[in-house]
Amino acid sequence: MSKDNESLHYMDEEAKRKKRMKWTIGIIAFVIFQVVQALFFVLVIMKFKSPKFRIGEYDVQTLNVGTQASPSFDMSFIAPIRVKNTNWGPFKYDASTVSFTYGGVQVGQAIIPKSKANFKSTKKIDVSVTLSSANLPSTSNLGNELSSGIITLNSQGELKGKVTVMFMFKKTKTSQMNCTMAIDTSTKAVQSLTCK
Repeated sequence: MSKDNESLHYMDEEAKRKKRMKWTIGIIAFVIFQVVQALFFVLVIMKFKSPKFRIGEYDVQTLNVGTQASPSFDMSFIAPIRVKNTNWGPFKYDASTVSFTYGGVQVGQAIIPKSKANFKSTKKIDVSVTLSSANLPSTSNLGNELSSGIITLNSQGELKGKVTVMFMFKKTKTSQMNCTMAIDTSTKAVQSLTCK
């Protein structure tokens, strides 16, 4: 074998080795990309969270209050209910109710119709609510609160539904509402509203 043939053979082997190395690096890079993509999908997209179920700030339409000696109240307002879905798929929920209580006794409720909160969005539902203290026992603390000018109410509710990701992965989730609001009887406005 001549020296030229030997150098051509060596250069040919070197070119094959470089080509194999490029293929190997390409395959490894592709596998790493697929693993990162799968991890992102599992850790971010497939992480199902319970949507947030809250009541927003509202204006009291009517408020009639009694006296400390004869404590009572009647109130009506439009409750802005919000269902915030942070999942990568829609949250379809069943019809539900939100109970409004004073001192643990129900004074009214709002009906939430069956609906859907789209992915990464907030569903807004405005519900008419009428509250009355007619069911309160005479031993309630309402007379003292009326003399202070503040009525403290709570709202509780539960929303059950399913989150669907990529049209095939479904998971049942439940959202809880537990809000406390203070109503100023002189200004007929919501003084504070906190939700857990």
